[in-house]
Amino acid sequence: MTPLAIGALVLLALIALLAIGTPIAFALGFVSIVTLMVVEGTGSLSILGETFFGGLASFSLVSIPMFILMGAAVASSPAGKDLYLALDRWLNRVPGGLVLSNLGACSIFAALSGSSPATCAAIGKMGIPEMTSRGYPKEIAAGSIAAGGTLGILIPPSVTMIVYGIATETSIGRLFLAGILPGAMLTGLFMAWTLYSCRRRGIGLSDVTERFTMRERFEVLPKVIPFLLIIAGILYVLYGGVATPSEAAGVGAVFCIVLVMVIYRLWKARPLWAVLRDTLKESVMIMMIIGASELFSFTLSSMFITQSIAAWIADLDVNRWVLMGVINLFLLVAGFFLPPVAVILMTAPILLPIITQAGFDPYWFAVVLTINMEIGLITPPVGLNLYVINGIAPDIRLSQILRGSLPYVLCMVLGIVLLCVFPEIATWLPKTMMG
Repeated sequence: MTPLAIGALVLLALIALLAIGTPIAFALGFVSIVTLMVVEGTGSLSILGETFFGGLASFSLVSIPMFILMGAAVASSPAGKDLYLALDRWLNRVPGGLVLSNLGACSIFAALSGSSPATCAAIGKMGIPEMTSRGYPKEIAAGSIAAGGTLGILIPPSVTMIVYGIATETSIGRLFLAGILPGAMLTGLFMAWTLYSCRRRGIGLSDVTERFTMRERFEVLPKVIPFLLIIAGILYVLYGGVATPSEAAGVGAVFCIVLVMVIYRLWKARPLWAVLRDTLKESVMIMMIIGASELFSFTLSSMFITQSIAAWIADLDVNRWVLMGVINLFLLVAGFFLPPVAVILMTAPILLPIITQAGFDPYWFAVVLTINMEIGLITPPVGLNLYVINGIAPDIRLSQILRGSLPYVLCMVLGIVLLCVFPEIATWLPKTMMG
């Protein structure tokens, strides 16, 4: 059999295992082990352990559990509630201002937590009931939170960007910088659509009856500003060359834990144990996927599947933008079925040499890839954010959540188009600050 034929069989086997609910790490590992045994015999099993743990033998990986710990500390405290209240008090007189408050809270909380499901859960628990009680349609209430939560994998510090940097051996600092302006652009597109939709449906100033004094607006800021300063500090030490991502993540995690203990008086062992437990569960899951994907990549490479796919794509006599369109379509479909970390680990090492040979910037491509993964988070059949919203607001049907999130999918597609037309949106800041 040709390498491409073997690759097709491997892909079908992987899809079948994922379809029946097999955890991603175990599916990747099982397919890799069976393929190596069938093609190369049982002697190939002697290198499995070394290959698996070799994928985890990178000091850069230390930053992943540290950023997850930072996000868990914020998600397990009332920080999200205070962030939401602060934005609501400042934007409540704007037409559709409550939805804008939720989107703004999602973008900031996403930067703090780096997790889309955590952002949806934290902001959705407060924002959705508040919006529906003030007369906002359920589709807008649920869809805006589901879409806003996706910003967690783009706005730095982002665990997804760290995984991409490790998988492609690119600078994590540059990746973080590349995500700032596109993240702000997507937030702006989301808010622009929200304003238009609210005006079209007649949700304006007359719907907002509650007024806040300047004192009430300022009194909630002292609880929010310290967390924003942590984000600013992490970005400064990364881009200023003061610390590595692992060091910055460790310090940021410690500061977040100290802040939630001091500001919200979480001194008891039980809430702190919950933070550490959630961090451990998510970190182990990601590490298992990374190790298994290293084993999967080794299998594809040893079967010459990776090289054959790259050669086949490179031999396509098409315009480079047609090639990028095909890659985007592939990433979009992959994001429908797999979580962002798995897609990046499985595809980025294969696609990176292809896109660089075609003349595309790898950091620009990281942003485009991430936005494709964001779309996958709010589209079926997986659509993780849709199910998170449905879990915290069971009175809103899944079809309503999907209907409300679809316009934001179009905003993300528009964002990809704008990045293709103006790649400097992603590349200008890294080049300006890091040369």
